[in-house]
Amino acid sequence: MNISSIKEKLKTNNLFQQHHSGNNNFESVAAGKLKECSFADKASLFKILSTSEEGLNSEVIEELREKYGSNEVVHEKAPAWYIQFIQAFINPFIAVLILIAITSWIIDVLMAAPADRDYKTVIVVGVMVFLSSILRFWQEYKSNLAADQLKSMVKTTATVLRKEEGKIEKDIKELVPGDIIFLSAGDMIPADCRIIQSKDLFLNQATLTGEALPVEKREFTLTEDLSKTPLELDNICFMGTNVESGQAVAVIVTTGNFTYFGSISKSISGKRAETSFDKGIKSVSWLLIRFMLVMVPLVFLINGLTKGDWLEALLFAIAVAVGLTPEMLPMIVTANLAKGAVTMSKRKVIVKRLNAIQNIGAMDILCTDKTGTLTLDKIVLERHLNVDGIEDDEVLKWAYLNSYHQTGLKNLLDVAILEHFEVKEYLKVEEQFKKVDEIPFDFQRRRMSVILEQANHKHLLICKGAVEEILDLCTNAFDPGEDRQLHIEQDRIVPIDDTVRNNILQLSKKLNKEGLRVLLVAIKEYDERPLTYTVADESNMVLTGFIGFLDPAKPSAKPSIEALQKLGVTLKVLTGDNDIVTKKICRDVGIPINNILLGNELELISDEDLKEKIDAISIFAKLSPAQKSRVVRVLQSKGHTVGFMGDGINDAAALRDADVGISVDTAVDIAKESADIILLEKDLMVLRKGVIYGRRTFGNIIKYIKMTASSNFGNMFSMLGASAFLPFLPMLPVQLLVQNLLYDISQISIPWDKMDAEYIEQPRKWETGGLAKFMVFIGPISSIFDYITFFVLYFVFKANSPEHQSLFQSGWFVEGLLSQTLIVHMIRTRKIPFIQSWATAPVVALTTAIMVVGVILPFTPFATALKLQPLPLSYFPWLVGVLTCYCLLTQLIKTWYIKKFNQWL
Repeated sequence: MNISSIKEKLKTNNLFQQHHSGNNNFESVAAGKLKECSFADKASLFKILSTSEEGLNSEVIEELREKYGSNEVVHEKAPAWYIQFIQAFINPFIAVLILIAITSWIIDVLMAAPADRDYKTVIVVGVMVFLSSILRFWQEYKSNLAADQLKSMVKTTATVLRKEEGKIEKDIKELVPGDIIFLSAGDMIPADCRIIQSKDLFLNQATLTGEALPVEKREFTLTEDLSKTPLELDNICFMGTNVESGQAVAVIVTTGNFTYFGSISKSISGKRAETSFDKGIKSVSWLLIRFMLVMVPLVFLINGLTKGDWLEALLFAIAVAVGLTPEMLPMIVTANLAKGAVTMSKRKVIVKRLNAIQNIGAMDILCTDKTGTLTLDKIVLERHLNVDGIEDDEVLKWAYLNSYHQTGLKNLLDVAILEHFEVKEYLKVEEQFKKVDEIPFDFQRRRMSVILEQANHKHLLICKGAVEEILDLCTNAFDPGEDRQLHIEQDRIVPIDDTVRNNILQLSKKLNKEGLRVLLVAIKEYDERPLTYTVADESNMVLTGFIGFLDPAKPSAKPSIEALQKLGVTLKVLTGDNDIVTKKICRDVGIPINNILLGNELELISDEDLKEKIDAISIFAKLSPAQKSRVVRVLQSKGHTVGFMGDGINDAAALRDADVGISVDTAVDIAKESADIILLEKDLMVLRKGVIYGRRTFGNIIKYIKMTASSNFGNMFSMLGASAFLPFLPMLPVQLLVQNLLYDISQISIPWDKMDAEYIEQPRKWETGGLAKFMVFIGPISSIFDYITFFVLYFVFKANSPEHQSLFQSGWFVEGLLSQTLIVHMIRTRKIPFIQSWATAPVVALTTAIMVVGVILPFTPFATALKLQPLPLSYFPWLVGVLTCYCLLTQLIKTWYIKKFNQWL
């Protein structure tokens, strides 16, 4: 064929594909070159690639290596430890805390007289920032290290023909386009290449297509069909796939990033998309920062105008800013996530990115690949049927004898047959049957035969192969009769008429629809004769029956899927395999088969149309890697939090785009690099545990945010009121900081708290609107009781002048700390605390300890440093009354709030 005419047609076709493909670079450049080589004859092929049958010379190799680079693909590696360390500090709240620490350092240290220098604020805030960031850095660094150790460190070589060196083993990195390579069973394909010579070549392309069964590849020149995708080219082998059986000579067309595998790897390098967690934490952070930007200037102005001391007012405003900032938020979030990661690591799950723990809890749709996740990733002999379509061990016997005695590497189908060891024992296959000849498999015949000598010295030809080919060569069939046990043949032989033939073809179609790969087995008996068997002897055979193969569903898949569905997670299957097999597996594991969309149909639909239909589609089959990513992104655009589980090269882009990418330790390296979570067991039940831990972790984070935000919001209302009517500060900046620090310590145990069972049942997401509402309704409750405390201290205990301000401040310090600590128990559950729901022992112990410290602090030697004083005993009955009423009112408002808004945490 004329090379320029091929190029011209491909050019037009590539313009179309460039517009429609998810990976423009591959489709427009590399796919064009692969198709050009696929459609060219041998002479034209060598001309296109500037090579010859003797291989390339060293001068050309150097030029090509300079032009195309090494034959390796772009890999996204974990950043260096110091980059990870810096990234741990990048967070809106950390920025606010650092700003507060700098301002405090300028005012309290730089501008203060040497005797008045106060480092308390700087130290307290600095410790919080450091602890939070170090914890995050260490946990993520450890997880990345563990993930790196899972990667294979094997150096891969290929046999290549070079002009000066002849046939030689080379590191695959050194290969260039135009190199002639030799492939045999067990080899990994080192680059995208065109076959120029082959014998019985079967490749496993599961990592690219998700198809478990090996595919045939051969050397012939393809006729032009521009509608074919690169993966449908039968004379092209792809980098990263494996030779299952047979051998071939091929010429390399593209290397490194220009290969199909390389294009996928390249497309997923760079900045990751924002996940559900990133968006949620950002929106909550900015909501709280906005509250602070309103409240802090107000406190500063009211204090400055009423007291006249603007420097004191500024110091107090800074203390209020610290009080309003949930400064422990980064640390509590990180501690929660780190605890989740440690717990999950004990359950054989490596968490590479801590944020993924919340995302897995928020996940409401799990998109999963089929092969190896829902299936065993292993071909098994599912059925052995006689011509009536009934299970018959007699058929298994013939298939076993054929597979056992054939020479060469057994393919996956033979391995599946030979797993039936009981046949070997029963038939005594080595003693009773001696192999005397073989007619090997070839692509034209699509069958293979062995000739065995039996104990009676008769020869037995056993042939297995594709349905139509075998059926055309059979004139008779066994009538199974009633006896279908494993025995040496005693069945009656009947001729194959049109009725029998049609029944066999119908049965074959039925089995195909069930997702089975079907072969027929036939036999023919000869008297002892010379060993001159040829293809011509494969005629007038007796048909024994069908053998059907399948990559079956995992036994654990169905209960795991039911468990995930009970947790509100919808499953969608995204596979490169065909829809028939996928339907069968989905039916077996309990995934509803609502609607099916194929890759070629997906190409014709716009994102807007897909968005409308996507919720109703449960199976997406025959998808390319770019199409898997597109489905994930469209689901996200509908507000879903999407998880993706896969282990192949074709899953890498979708793993990266999903809110949480889940892979396994046996996955290809590129899939592990793209994933957020790596399962050490390929089991969905492990994932169910991950979902529960994720929701528990998120629930505890939300507890802290709602407790702190509402409590701080209420405190600021109290501050504003007190600042306006008191002739002194309601609490000194140092007292406010210590109170805040004690309260924060009481929160450290929250990661060890449990969640109510009802909370775990549904996916949970960040709701900024819900948080603002919660702050406005729940926060001011504490202010009511703060004002009652102010009234008692001001009028009952006469702490109403600057001389008695220490008594006022001590009284409010204790009441404020106790009410804030009690709120932990009020907010942590929808139920009635201490009656219907108890916190875990660490939470009860730590909050009790902090309340005790708060009560006794004014009576200790530390009181002087904090300008606190012992409280009169008559104050404590008032305190108990105030706190009891506070808890009762909070419970009443909580009950009303849940009824009105149908939400709490």
